[in-house]
Amino acid sequence: MRLNQLDDGTGGRGGIGGGAPDLQTSPEKKRAAANTIETELEPNTGKAAKWADEATTAAISAFGGWSVAAGLKTVDTTWNNQVKALLGRLAHEKGALRGTITTLSGQDVGVRTQIASVPPVSSISGY
Repeated sequence: MRLNQLDDGTGGRGGIGGGAPDLQTSPEKKRAAANTIETELEPNTGKAAKWADEATTAAISAFGGWSVAAGLKTVDTTWNNQVKALLGRLAHEKGALRGTITTLSGQDVGVRTQIASVPPVSSISGY
């Protein structure tokens, strides 16, 4: 947008893509995604990690005394750290999804309350 003219309604983008889209949110989809993380992704990730940990522990025992056992221990440690990081990230995303539902819903209620509190401008509105 240039300073010596009015905005053309595109937010200064010169007609590319039109105006900014309205913010749209779907609490139901966010809730479903958070529930999927909680009921499927977190438990299944934990199960997969446990299965891999058991298999790696068995392999370490089978290769006891060999250099490959030390390498497998390093791989196991790295794997466990990655699993912990992934589970932490999933928990964070789940919380963020649920927090967004609350924040956006609260914002909607707040705006509705502000709009409802504005008195009518016209004296005709009193009739």
